Amino acid sequence: MKPVYKEFDPADLREFEPDAKIGLIATINPDGLPHCTLITALQARGTRELIWGQFSEGYSKKNVKKNPRTGFLIMSLSRDLWRGKALWTHEAKEGPEYEMYNKKPMFRYNSYFGIHTVHYMDLVETGGREKLPMGGIVRAALATKIVKGGKATKNPARVLKPWAEGLFNRLDSLKFLAYIGADGFPVIVPVIQCQAADSRRLVFAAGGYREELDAVPANSTVAIFGLTLDMEDMLVRGRFLGFSRSRGIRVGCMDIEWVYNSMPPIQGQIYPATELRPVMEF
Repeated sequence: MKPVYKEFDPADLREFEPDAKIGLIATINPDGLPHCTLITALQARGTRELIWGQFSEGYSKKNVKKNPRTGFLIMSLSRDLWRGKALWTHEAKEGPEYEMYNKKPMFRYNSYFGIHTVHYMDLVETGGREKLPMGGIVRAALATKIVKGGKATKNPARVLKPWAEGLFNRLDSLKFLAYIGADGFPVIVPVIQCQAADSRRLVFAAGGYREELDAVPANSTVAIFGLTLDMEDMLVRGRFLGFSRSRGIRVGCMDIEWVYNSMPPIQGQIYPATELRPVMEF
């Protein structure tokens, strides 16, 4: 059984400080569905608190104010992971953390604008430091590549644009699944082996995190966040069909129902397409 801790190991705190890392926060939208956002400014403030800086707008910043339950993931460049659950408590637009963020080169010289809000979260639990199981992930990625053609929907109506489909099919891109756990907190599970069967369905062989993926309820709504090391990313959400066997390989499928661009400067829903409205005021 995976260990659970109520605070971070003090020796790990410095690992969270660099800007060159992956930071993810999973939130719950007003419809009770999972959302996931890349926030590289995520770091610890002591052993029992997390902070993150906001420099762009998006759904996650609104979601936490209506439902403070979050899941988080931090991954260092050495492929060490920290995951867990946290409760959003408040935000601040001044103070020592605000000044700290805006003195960092990444935000001080930001192409768009600096950090304008700092968010604070109380740590609920963490599993501590873990390593990506690269052996299992590589085997699962190869297995996914073998079976994904047989899992295509064969529906020619495109959901993912070719660029986004290519992002999920890149073997060097990172993918993470988020769903709402039985306790009401979002859970983030790496699914780096995930690939697009076609523009309407994502598939992944069970491997690397088999037990955790088995805990995802079939027919539930999940979100899958894909990103490259160039910080290009895409979020999709849809129905998880559960696991079945194809060519002797156990594979999970998710039918895409919603696509969201979370990259600044302009975030927004891509699918279903939203109605274009004329600008009436200036």
